[in-house]
Amino acid sequence: MKQKSMSIMLILTVSLLSISGFGQEPDRSTLPIKEPKRQTYKELDVRNATAPARFNVTAPKGAPNVVVILIDDMGFGVTETFGGAVKTPTMDKLANNGIKYNRFHTTSLCSPTRVALLTGYNHHSNNMGCIGEAATTFPGNTSVRPQTITPMAEVLRQNGYNTAAFGKYHETPPWEISNSGPQDRWPTRSGFEKFYGFIGGETNQWAPLIYDGVTLVETPEDPNYHFTTDMTNQAVSWVSYQQALSPDKPFFMYFAPGATHAPHHVPKEWIDKYKGKFDQGWDKLREETLARQIKQGIVPAGTKLAPKPVDIKDWDKLSADERKLFTRQMEVYAGFAEQTDHEVGRLLSSIEKLGVMDNTIVIFIAGDNGASAEGQMNGMFSEMTYFSGVPETVPDMLKHYDEWGSESTYPHFAAGWAVAMDAPFSYTKQVASDFGGTRNGMIIQWPAGFKARGEIRSQFGHVIDIAPTVYEVSKIPAPKMVNGIEQDPIEGTSLAYTFNDAKAKERHTVQYFEMFGNRGIYQDGWFARTIHRPAWKLKPATTLQDDKWELYNTNEDFSLVKDLASKNADKLKAMQELFMQQAEKLHVLPIDDRLLERTNAELMGRPTTMGDRNVVTYGEGMKGMGVDIFIDLRGKSYTITSEVAVDAKGNGVIVCQGGRFGGLSLYIKDGKPAFSYNYLGLESTQIISPEALKPGNYKLVYDFKYDGGGMGKGGLGTITVNGKKVIEKRIDKTQPGIFSVDDLADVGVDDGTHVADYGASSKFNGKIEYVTIEKK
Repeated sequence: MKQKSMSIMLILTVSLLSISGFGQEPDRSTLPIKEPKRQTYKELDVRNATAPARFNVTAPKGAPNVVVILIDDMGFGVTETFGGAVKTPTMDKLANNGIKYNRFHTTSLCSPTRVALLTGYNHHSNNMGCIGEAATTFPGNTSVRPQTITPMAEVLRQNGYNTAAFGKYHETPPWEISNSGPQDRWPTRSGFEKFYGFIGGETNQWAPLIYDGVTLVETPEDPNYHFTTDMTNQAVSWVSYQQALSPDKPFFMYFAPGATHAPHHVPKEWIDKYKGKFDQGWDKLREETLARQIKQGIVPAGTKLAPKPVDIKDWDKLSADERKLFTRQMEVYAGFAEQTDHEVGRLLSSIEKLGVMDNTIVIFIAGDNGASAEGQMNGMFSEMTYFSGVPETVPDMLKHYDEWGSESTYPHFAAGWAVAMDAPFSYTKQVASDFGGTRNGMIIQWPAGFKARGEIRSQFGHVIDIAPTVYEVSKIPAPKMVNGIEQDPIEGTSLAYTFNDAKAKERHTVQYFEMFGNRGIYQDGWFARTIHRPAWKLKPATTLQDDKWELYNTNEDFSLVKDLASKNADKLKAMQELFMQQAEKLHVLPIDDRLLERTNAELMGRPTTMGDRNVVTYGEGMKGMGVDIFIDLRGKSYTITSEVAVDAKGNGVIVCQGGRFGGLSLYIKDGKPAFSYNYLGLESTQIISPEALKPGNYKLVYDFKYDGGGMGKGGLGTITVNGKKVIEKRIDKTQPGIFSVDDLADVGVDDGTHVADYGASSKFNGKIEYVTIEKK
């Protein structure tokens, strides 16, 4: 009997091992990998039957762990690793143990780069021609990922990997970010088993809007809290847990800090490291950066600085106040960047301590686009002014000099710094037709995978090449069929051919670029482009038809200095024709060059949760409702009606939208009904009842009669209690743009930063029966 039991165990073990990947490889081109047909039995007694092998999909033997790190809004010339002025010891260590790529490209904007990175398909192929908050109804721009494209995380998960994402996601259509979903394009429905981070385009580092999976979580009550540190702690915990429980199972981690995107938030000790380091200004800094890049071999000898855009003032022509403010802005940004490098170092150190770094491929991309010039000429104390087209003055911003980068600011630096951070190129984020917008430093380290250490690779690469690279090194094919749906052919090209051959012939030979009408086309070293609109301008200077095209030979002209269009008209024409061919094939056409107009869902015709409804009733506990989820009250008259039960010390929020840097709130403070309108964090209007409510039940109404005559106008606000008017007051102006990207609408509380001063707590301490909002 004992011998028979041992034989059965041996049969089971052998069967299990063969299915798990030690025997015949399964067909990985069709997902999910099909399980074997269930066996039937005639035996009555289980003791007389042989159990089948357990079906268990495992990754190919030797498949490496994969860590993809994507920094936000970091230009080619920021880090010391690529010749910049910001200390990045973690990047240096990676580069010394791996390979640096100096001709790697992104899409020039965040969401488009991220979907391209995580799928291996171009951004328009993913229907993410722009960010989801600017989606339209045209193919290529709907922001809804097609069923014919499956994210890399899902492919790896179905092939035996554990998967996790931390930090910024920004790939979910904004009208789907609520409990009503659909949640198909949330991280945990896009292949990630674990997600901890924020769904939108940016977050307040001191008071972020965080999801764990699909559940909103509260920010810890810690005066030293910072999101980049928090997400790193979460990532370290996850990988430690994964290795403890499943050490034989490879993992895929996507680590994407909100840094260094605005708001530039960082503890003071990091800012202090850069005190006085940028007093020379952005013109001199560009020169210093290029000199270091040439010395380090990042760029070829003889590379020249591309012309600085004429809109960017010469540093030596600025006033003393301008130089003082702008220098502070850059000190804060640099501290933010170094702190981010430090946190990445903590993560990688934890993986080293687990003893699995040797067979972990780390792909570090220093920027999802170039540095951001969305701060316009002077920078911003409150970045929300950008979305409303409201300029901030240097004298007003200087009032916040000492607090710049703290929780009381929501800052962005001036466009001159963005140009300097993208050295040696001319332009910045949003400008897909200049390498300043699209060329980002990239490092790959894989100790067990290749021998190269501290070398540079100069083959053309693009963010769509990352997924094919991961597929090749893990021996997992890009699937041809997923859930019965035929998949589009992968559009990227694996970079694995460059690992052991610095002189390997370039394989990614054609690539289009487009963002807001800025257009470019690369082919075999040639680059044709047109600058339609720089990021610091809200409107283009010409029509798409009247744009002037330029032509460069990038094999001889690294920084795009010498325009050859007049000398090679035939080549330029051929390149323009190639762009149109690619644009038609990959859903780039028709091009939409509008900017702020595209943030208006009603104008664009894209979905919102409200749809055509003018009235909606909310319940207590509903929170985190974004621009395309909550009712849109911009430029309209409206009424807020709520029935509440108030105790002896009534206090707290009934309903609010936005936060410290722009928003509105109906609340009770010290028993007194009140309404506050916070205009961009720059000024605030309070309408407060002169008398406190006694304990009891009340019907509170706030009515706003809009002046009309366009967006951003004022109106008259009135509060009534049980039908009796208690106070009315004018609000002189309202925000034409969004209140916030991550301080959203809440009922019964004001999560994140606060619209107004509520006293000890924003949480309503009575009972809210309902809140009905009607726009008129």
